[in-house]
Amino acid sequence: MEVNEKEKVVIDYPKDYDDRASVAGACSTKLGIEFPALVDNIDNKTEVAYTAWPDRLYLIDSSGQIAFKSEAGPFGFKTELLSKALESVSKP
Repeated sequence: MEVNEKEKVVIDYPKDYDDRASVAGACSTKLGIEFPALVDNIDNKTEVAYTAWPDRLYLIDSSGQIAFKSEAGPFGFKTELLSKALESVSKP
């Protein structure tokens, strides 16, 4: 992407899980992300199962069920909807 080249963020497509995990770690560090990042296997099974591309926000409840799934991001991220979902799962 042109914007990536302009920002000098050009990364070769990862060839295996270790490459992918390294890229994710570098991105998390560079962007100052302070929550855990989950990294899909190189076969993209999780991406396919959850339609996670380009990126989405998910909230998983205490029973392991999806309590919230955002629209595709970043423009589909509606933090107010995620906040409401967080409130609903935290109620006793």
